[in-house]
Amino acid sequence: SLIDVSQAALDKGLATITKNLDRQVAKEAISEADKATTLSNIKLFTSMEEGVKGVELVVEAATENIDLKLKIFQQLDSLTEKSVILASNTSSISITKIASVTSRPEQVIGMHFMNPVPVMKLVEIIRGYSTTDEVTQTIMDISKKLNKVPVEVNDYPGFIANRILMPMINEAIYSLYEGVAGVSEIDTV
Repeated sequence: SLIDVSQAALDKGLATITKNLDRQVAKEAISEADKATTLSNIKLFTSMEEGVKGVELVVEAATENIDLKLKIFQQLDSLTEKSVILASNTSSISITKIASVTSRPEQVIGMHFMNPVPVMKLVEIIRGYSTTDEVTQTIMDISKKLNKVPVEVNDYPGFIANRILMPMINEAIYSLYEGVAGVSEIDTV
């Protein structure tokens, strides 16, 4: 069966987006008009089939669960035109593995947006083993149009952001254990 979303889940997601936009308005990072424009650009669908009709790019952002992502990509592959680029906002799951459940591995790519997305400019663009140069360039260009800073990386465990981040976090924990600094001091640094 298709993975569809309940109206309650959509309402909850929209409420979170609205709350985050309100926070940006309060910080004067965006205007009320920007918030209204952003919200007017969001179209909600409870049906995946309806949501992907006529699109050129799908960016999946489900939780980091490989079985769920593979099921979603199998369905996206069957529901979209063969020319559609399928991207995953994954921080760690192999793009090549995700692509392997589709009939178009050359059109599957990773777009790992850093959190919080409205603030962080970096987008890690992950090429699967079969991702074409054309698809990669298209996603790099789209990322720039979104005022993001795309960085192309290859499909290796942890990509690059997490590969560098995890040892740093481990070192922070070890530094706390050794008494080099306290939690607040480590977080500040």
